[in-house]
Amino acid sequence: MNCPICGNDTKVVETRISDNGSSIRRRRECVSCGKRFTTYEKFEDMPLVVIKKDGRKELFDGSKILKGLVKACEKRPIGIDRLKEFVEEVERELKNNYTEVPSEIIGQTVMDKLILMDQVSYVRFASVYKHFDDVETFIHEIEQMERKKKQ
Repeated sequence: MNCPICGNDTKVVETRISDNGSSIRRRRECVSCGKRFTTYEKFEDMPLVVIKKDGRKELFDGSKILKGLVKACEKRPIGIDRLKEFVEEVERELKNNYTEVPSEIIGQTVMDKLILMDQVSYVRFASVYKHFDDVETFIHEIEQMERKKKQ
């Protein structure tokens, strides 16, 4: 990196990672003029694009998942902080695998993780996500869940 004062080379004097680990603070010193200054390096977060069923594209919005989870987990022993963490885990997993992701994969990822966290909440979420129309569909989903659990 060049000195903002004289334009010559600089050396790193001190490096610190920020509290949340998302950036690095560096103290630098110019090898020519001796001036010191601070630079910050920040992780560039690429946006995740969702491909909707009708082909439209929009930016990923974790608050939509959180709203669905809050309803599905109502009166269950799962706190809002855990649900926010859950959404962050889903987003991180999706960003590691996609830059553009179909909405169906997002829903399936949520359900795959939710079934491990709370089965009642899973059935509630699945009933809305999969558009359950009758009791037989609920029973079928629960039977599938039980079969997966035995494997």
